[in-house]
Order: sequence, then C-alpha cells, then structure tokens
Amino acid sequence: MQEVRQGLALKIDLHTHILPPSLPDLGARYGYGGFVRMEHHRPGAARLSIDGTFFREVPETCFNPERRLEECDRHDVAVQVLSTLPVMFSYRARPQDTLDLARMLNDQIAGTVRERPKRFVGLGTLPMQDPDLAIRELERCASELRLAGVQIGTHVNAWNLDQPELFPVFRRASELGAAVFVHPWEMAGSERMPKYWLPWLVGMPAELSLALCSLIFGGVLERLPHLRIGFAHGGGAFPWTIGRIERGFHARPDLCAVDNKVTPRAYLGRFYVDSLVHDPDALRYLLRLVGPGRVALGSDYPFPLGEEVPGRMIETMADLAPEVRDRLFAGTALEFLGRRREEFQP
Repeated sequence: MQEVRQGLALKIDLHTHILPPSLPDLGARYGYGGFVRMEHHRPGAARLSIDGTFFREVPETCFNPERRLEECDRHDVAVQVLSTLPVMFSYRARPQDTLDLARMLNDQIAGTVRERPKRFVGLGTLPMQDPDLAIRELERCASELRLAGVQIGTHVNAWNLDQPELFPVFRRASELGAAVFVHPWEMAGSERMPKYWLPWLVGMPAELSLALCSLIFGGVLERLPHLRIGFAHGGGAFPWTIGRIERGFHARPDLCAVDNKVTPRAYLGRFYVDSLVHDPDALRYLLRLVGPGRVALGSDYPFPLGEEVPGRMIETMADLAPEVRDRLFAGTALEFLGRRREEFQP
C-alpha cells in the first residue's frame, strides 16, 4: 500500500471517526450504565448499544485501520484525521471514569497514528465535565501522545461553551497550540424530534450554531485570538443565519452584547469549518463568507450522512481556482492541525 499516491494532490480528510477494534464491558468496569457496548455480531460490522438499546451499526472501516486505508487509496485520500465517535464523550459519567475511558481511546488513536504517521493524524477526547482533569489529559495528548489536538462536544451537559469553568481548557489549548474540533452531540430538543432522523438533520446544525454563538457572545474567541478552533458540518446553521445573529446583536445589545461588545461578523475568518455542506452552492457561499483559508475537506467518514467519496463534490466544482482547491484539500487542514506538508510526503 502506498503512503501517498504519486502524482496526485495531497488530500486530507479533517473529519473522520474511529473506534478501537473492541471495547471492554464499560458498565462492568465502572459499575453503572450509560456507556456504549460494542458487539461484533457479523463479519465486517459491529453493533453499538447503550444499556441494551440499539444505537447504530458501524462498518469494519470504523475500527479496522487497514480497511480504512484500502478505502482511502480508492478515494485518493492521503491523510485522515482520526477522532472518536461523539457518543463516546461520556460527559455524564463520573469524571474519573470519563478520564479513564478518554485515556483508553486516546492511546488507541495515538497508536494508530504511530503505525502510519504519513496517513493518520489524531485528535483526542477529554473529560470536559471536570476542567482540571480535561487539562491534564489535554497536556498528555499534546506532549506524550503527540496528537494534533482534541475533539469536544458542542456543550458539556448543561454547560454551553461559554461557561466560565471551561475557559481554562480553551486557554490551555491555545497555549499548547492544540487544535480544538467541535462536534455536535446530544442535540437540544431531541425529545421533540423522535421521527425522520430530525436530531441529525435539524438538531446538529442548530447545536453547532449554539456553540459558535456561545463562544462569540461569551468572549472566548475575543480573549483567545490565537486559539485554533474548528467546527464540523460547515459550522452548522451559523453561516446561514449570521445576518440574523448580527441584527440581533445590534438591535438588542442589552441582551446580546452583555459579555462581548465586538460584533459577531468580526469573527468570520477567525474559526475553521469543514466542507461538509452537501451542496456546491452552499460551499461557494461558505467560501465567500469565511474564505478558503478557513474551510477544510471533511467527510464524516465512515457514516452515511457524510460524503460517500471524500472530496468528490469539490472535484466536480470546475469554477474553483487551483489554489482554492488546494486549500480545501490540504492547506487549511495543515494550518489548523499545526502540521507541515512535508510530513506526509512519501
């Protein structure tokens, strides 16, 4: 298997998910429920459940690195950025148990990266419900495990991302130069969306906008101008409602500008997003709004709501200039991750 296919542009997929080949019985390990159980019920797939309730089936590519690389080669993806499944965040568990699980998952991702350093980059997970423990594991991810950063949820239980207790985690990430990738999970209002897969179709975009607005209105991005932070799924609903958000900021500063006096539009270009918007015109708008230097290829591999062939939509957009295409495929991801192109040359 080639490390990077010869003669092709470097293509980095910023948004992919991975699990270990197997998971221990986490309920037995910690003494209570609420954790994912992984059952290899048939060849080429595994069933995930929580407390006996089916959650989803995952393909072998979710837990078998060699199978992942076979698909990467078929799709001309040179590098994947690996992060755990959001259902594994386990922020509702006891903090020490979430730390134990995070260490297990982070060790597995780091080991996969060490085995194929030219094909994989890793993002860790943290026990965000205990900021002191989160900082401890963040430091281990950055120093011992050499991961490029971490993936976190759009909220931490009842805390939005502007919660003062979380600020030290963001500050330490900025100091370490660690990338922070924000992914939706446990979507608000899911109890009103039992049908039609609406938590994924409606809830996820709203979750991302909630996270971005919290960080902007809460002054987190203002206080940490060098924090490299990115958002999955094109930033969710935020880019498409920036006009309304901006109008609200000016119309009701007594409600919106209580913690940060800087207009929300000033932060366009300060954060990163992936390209997973599923529509060429939507991607063109996103590029105009935040600039190609802030948009990176992301596919949500290997899940069905992602892009089946990573980067295919970008490849079909003939109006994109070569330098824009290169930013989308590699340049933006390299900048976000703090990596150099030469690290992934064969």
